[in-house]
Amino acid sequence: MTYFYKQTEPVKIPVPGNKLIEEHFGKVATGGDQYSVAHMKAPAGWSEPAQTPEFDEITIMIRGKMKIIVNGEEEIVIKAGESFLNGKGTKVQYANPYKEENEYWSVCMPAFSVERAKRTE
Repeated sequence: MTYFYKQTEPVKIPVPGNKLIEEHFGKVATGGDQYSVAHMKAPAGWSEPAQTPEFDEITIMIRGKMKIIVNGEEEIVIKAGESFLNGKGTKVQYANPYKEENEYWSVCMPAFSVERAKRTE
């Protein structure tokens, strides 16, 4: 069986801190549960709570840079043209403490959901 789907209107997902999430494929946009693909822009000074997700997440930086804190200790910075894989069950926190907006793509397997993110407030 073959199937295809052209996405012409990704779903904008509202999040605190003026971060833009446009989900192209996933639970919100298409109802799929195997994976999600989202385009994101995070403003300068943005951060989110740490999470220990129940999914693998690949981050591909397009513009700017992002600080990633792994297991509350190790700080990693990824810049435009670089990518990062956070494995399922690994505590991670994403932030843009820099002076310019950043832009990136995120791929999650299985699909992202707030419940699966397991965020700590």
